[in-house]
Amino acid sequence: MNPLGAQKAKNLRRLIVVGQGAAGLCAAVSAMTSALASGVDLSVTLLDAAPLADSGGNTRWSPSNIRLQADHHVAPGFVEAIVAESSGLADRDYFQELADQAPAMADWLVSLGVVFQSPPYYLAKGPARIQPVGGGVALINALLARARELGIEFVYEFSLTQLLTDAGSVVGVLGTDAHGRIQTHHADAVVLACGGFEGNSGMRKAHLGAAAENYRLISHGTKYNDGAGIRAALDIGAQAAGDWRTGHAEPVDPRSQHPAPVVLVYPYGVVVNAQGERFFDEGAGLMHETWERFAHQMQFELPSQQAYVILDAKLLNIADYARAIRSDVPPISAPTLEALAPALGLPLASLSHTMSAFNAACPVDHQGFDATVKDGLACAPVGQPPKSNWARALDQAPFLAWPLVGALVYTFGGLKTNPNAQVLGDNGPISGLYAAGEITGHFYQIAPNSVAMLRALVFGKIAGEQLVRDLRHSAAM
Repeated sequence: MNPLGAQKAKNLRRLIVVGQGAAGLCAAVSAMTSALASGVDLSVTLLDAAPLADSGGNTRWSPSNIRLQADHHVAPGFVEAIVAESSGLADRDYFQELADQAPAMADWLVSLGVVFQSPPYYLAKGPARIQPVGGGVALINALLARARELGIEFVYEFSLTQLLTDAGSVVGVLGTDAHGRIQTHHADAVVLACGGFEGNSGMRKAHLGAAAENYRLISHGTKYNDGAGIRAALDIGAQAAGDWRTGHAEPVDPRSQHPAPVVLVYPYGVVVNAQGERFFDEGAGLMHETWERFAHQMQFELPSQQAYVILDAKLLNIADYARAIRSDVPPISAPTLEALAPALGLPLASLSHTMSAFNAACPVDHQGFDATVKDGLACAPVGQPPKSNWARALDQAPFLAWPLVGALVYTFGGLKTNPNAQVLGDNGPISGLYAAGEITGHFYQIAPNSVAMLRALVFGKIAGEQLVRDLRHSAAM
């Protein structure tokens, strides 16, 4: 090698990114972009556990709702709301950085060709949010296109088993390929963006509870989020954070094989268990305030782990009601409640008793019904949970029903990171190690609505920029 070539090889810095979802792609693209702008000679390799066709993590299958206003700023009170929802457990500095950096992130994505829209939030009036036209696939495609322009290398079907260290710094990763052969990738920095442990039945059982072992996953790609990155980082002394006892889940139609076949019209009807009995307040809040608790309740509290939402013809009169149903399987329909019971496999006597008591308790005047807000139409059926909103008698044929189960989207327990996306050990940041997205543990109790994708994008971008600054600093020493 000539002296110039030898010097160039000596100056070359290598980055490994693990995970090809929104966080990983943002980290890879922003790192290479920052390196080019600051004169750092950098090569980037992105490793993903999935085969090419399934790559993209949860992002590929997600509508990718992002909690931003149309002007790309967060709404007032954003940080305070998240801290309050977590009973004060959330890291205020982390979420303040998220709020501060979100507008620049969204503008950056626009520069890469992403087009945003501001869709209505299903039927209810939820937090202000934007969504890429084309959903998560559009995000993946835009970032992939830019990554390829920048010469980023992609390796698929790589299973991470270990982080390599030297004198306390992360210097690469070890894993296996699709044939079980050991692969080693040396690096000056590693970004972990390979999801939580929702795809690992053993970890689900250990941390969420025995009933979580068979939790349905929200999409085909979720199974690749097997906690490997979390385990590898903990093994070298990374701190854990977040709520390890739970995760985000949604009610879906178990008959569908499509990703995320949610049925979110349940607040406007009644939900019954396998005995034909109501078991929770369907109108306790707007859909995004109750869907997580409802999904977990089915999984952990119902022996059958399945419920049924029952509605009548009045559903068809709710404007745009179909936006709240993503199942590709039609509802079960019957001309009477008596005919609906056997069609669902429910005991007729019990279901008839449930419906009679519910209908008798509903307000006679339901002119104030409004599917988009908590309308105050309440009832308290004898021997049943109350219904705090949207209580209307179900008495108009046809009667419609969907079976429902909970589907796990992502877990909350993960790695502790600071606002610079650096992974923290007992003595501060672990040199050379960064993390972003669902692998990081910043959520507690409930998922802040439409924040998961926002933080993946923002902190993926931050990770790429921060690691280049750190590489420049180390080179100058």
